Amino acid sequence: MPSEESCFKANDIRGQYPDPLHEDMARRIGSAYARVLRPQTVVVGRDMRLSSPALSRSVAEGLAAAGANVVDIGLCGTEEVYFATSHGGFDGGVMITASHNPAEYNGMKFVGPDARPIHGENGLADIRDHALSGDAFRADSPGTVIQQSFREAYVRHVLGYVDTESLAPLKIACNAGNGCASLALDALRPHLPFSFVTMHHQPDGSFPNGVPNPLLPHNREETAALVREHGCDMGVAWDGDFDRCFFFDETGMFVEGYYLVALIARAMLAKSPGSAIVYEPRLVWNTREVVRACGGRAVQSRTGHAFIKEIMRREDAAYGGEMSGHHYFRDFAYCDSGMIPWLLVAELIGREGRPLSAMVREYAARYPVSGEINFRADPDTVLAAALEKYGDEALSVDRTDGIGLEFEDWRFNLRASNTEPLVRLNVETRGDAVLMAEKTSELSELVKR
Repeated sequence: MPSEESCFKANDIRGQYPDPLHEDMARRIGSAYARVLRPQTVVVGRDMRLSSPALSRSVAEGLAAAGANVVDIGLCGTEEVYFATSHGGFDGGVMITASHNPAEYNGMKFVGPDARPIHGENGLADIRDHALSGDAFRADSPGTVIQQSFREAYVRHVLGYVDTESLAPLKIACNAGNGCASLALDALRPHLPFSFVTMHHQPDGSFPNGVPNPLLPHNREETAALVREHGCDMGVAWDGDFDRCFFFDETGMFVEGYYLVALIARAMLAKSPGSAIVYEPRLVWNTREVVRACGGRAVQSRTGHAFIKEIMRREDAAYGGEMSGHHYFRDFAYCDSGMIPWLLVAELIGREGRPLSAMVREYAARYPVSGEINFRADPDTVLAAALEKYGDEALSVDRTDGIGLEFEDWRFNLRASNTEPLVRLNVETRGDAVLMAEKTSELSELVKR
């Protein structure tokens, strides 16, 4: 049986409910958060999971008992906790969510002042130790718990990323996966000229249509079919807490996240000329080229939200993107949003008068990619074998995250996952799909051996 300690991951908390993640543990976690970070006021929000109301109440009770005031924003997306924390000038935030995990799971994500992430190296380990000690810290003067909504202010902020007056009247297919994205979408709708075709729109923690993970093949196909059936200009799907969004072009084709980073970088550099754009080392050539062509400055970071947010703050970057569907914005407290990206892409489609497929096709022709391939293998062994085979002929070896080896016409990145026991492979070439397939096969065999 999993222990309570097993719920504590590198960057957040995730575990099955009610064992090992239950109300008493949530209460202790709230108490530990207050004890470690000494906040005056903390925002608490929750997703649509059936266990989220009880866990949210327990976290709030633990925070209040330990002397912190709680602003409960109720059912929301993770980015709404980020926004409320930053916008309200509060000292921290806790989001109750397990994102795209199965229904029996739940979890928590933590931020501090200005929505800065709390992770294992800046407080989460201490929160874990206090929570697992079994002692619930109690202050002499308990805090208060109030309910407050920030959605109206959040909607105003998100709309500020586009010129709503000049948007083209696109038709957009939306799959919320019975997660919380529909709440934000419905609040944005009255201010936009788009027509929406929706599916799995009602938040429902029993997941009647399956886990809200748009990367699962079945979930991809149903969004693609919705786009084709209704003749939409594009499709968007979200995970449960909608901090990630995924795109489909007007033919229903899934858009590789790597190319989305370049599209959104283009959109943001048009609004913030000369800015830094942060990217990750898995796939790089297309992003670097587009950022340079648009007059921006491309800055590389390790994969993972804590690393990207840190680099973005250091460089005052307007935008940072990951091919996994996380997109970060300077004016959104350097946090990730699942609502801002699709608005920017929709604006780009209207402004350029070109379909999404044409924009993506241009990038894909210049830099074909393998798509991320995952293997269950020992990372140290795999990386050592790859260096032994390819290291001498490589033009450069980058160790920002795993290893990135670059050659004249192709490159690859091999890295250990931050969140799962997997080795992840990505390959790209300069306009040569055949070479890309050959090298992907070659490297896949090496990893398997």
